[in-house]
Amino acid sequence: MTNRITQLFDIEYPLIQAGMVWASGWKLASAVANAGGLGIIGSGSMYPEILREHIQKCKKATNKPFAVNVPMLYPDLEKIMDIIIEEEVKIVFTSAGNPKVWTKHLQDHGIKVVHVVSSVKFAMKSEEAGVDAVVAEGFEAGGHNGRDETTTFTLIPMVKEKISIPLIAAGGIATGHGMLAAMVLGADAVQIGSRFVASPEASSHQKFKEMVVNAQEGDTVLTLKELAPVRLLKNKFYEDIQQLYSKAPTKEDLVELLGRARAKKGMFEGDLDEGELEIGQISGLIHEIKPAAEIVKEIVTEFEEAKKEVTQF
Repeated sequence: MTNRITQLFDIEYPLIQAGMVWASGWKLASAVANAGGLGIIGSGSMYPEILREHIQKCKKATNKPFAVNVPMLYPDLEKIMDIIIEEEVKIVFTSAGNPKVWTKHLQDHGIKVVHVVSSVKFAMKSEEAGVDAVVAEGFEAGGHNGRDETTTFTLIPMVKEKISIPLIAAGGIATGHGMLAAMVLGADAVQIGSRFVASPEASSHQKFKEMVVNAQEGDTVLTLKELAPVRLLKNKFYEDIQQLYSKAPTKEDLVELLGRARAKKGMFEGDLDEGELEIGQISGLIHEIKPAAEIVKEIVTEFEEAKKEVTQF
């Protein structure tokens, strides 16, 4: 299964595990890498030296390529980039910021740079900034998201029409059928997050994983657009948000309710009432916690079978 993305990253399958806060540490990234995909360490929930530790452990656990995801809105950004360069990470996915700021600096150190976008406009700006590829993420995705609510099936062909660099589809993809559909629409690869949350290697709390596999259609919602749009599982914290919205809150009111470390409380510590439980709409199609390697194999096998099915039409 060779294409522009597998060649760019030197991986077996055009399947990328998303860099998710509180879920994607070295265990998950190395497991996906060893299974033939591209594993990603999510630095968004890590202090710089913790990130260094995860990178070093990932190197020991796999001899395959892996990446680090860096949300550029977090503090200690320079320290994080310095560590990535010092540890000779070969691939970086940036998000939540201007790709022009770091792309050339990283590339000058031999690092491939991919930027995550939620619109055609920012995909084009990313190409202008010189990134090696873009991830176009539809609003079905979990975690922080675009404000325009553009779905993946709408976004991918629109981005494909406007850029020439490799395109990775994300948002609402967890199966081989979904992978094939995204690639038929123009993607060179898929990035999958929510499905890998429900794996033993994910660093998120067991209670959160169980809530993900028990989720049904309609159990997630995109909210907090005034701050940074985020897709959450409905729980007490979400109901508190809704109650506050009924009172026409100010931005400051929302910030006060959100407080600090809500995502850590929910996803990492397992507080299913007061925590922020970030997951995608596709959680309604995830029914089992299974090893990351099995997830990769299952998706790739279904992808190959789906290709054969399509030829029958």
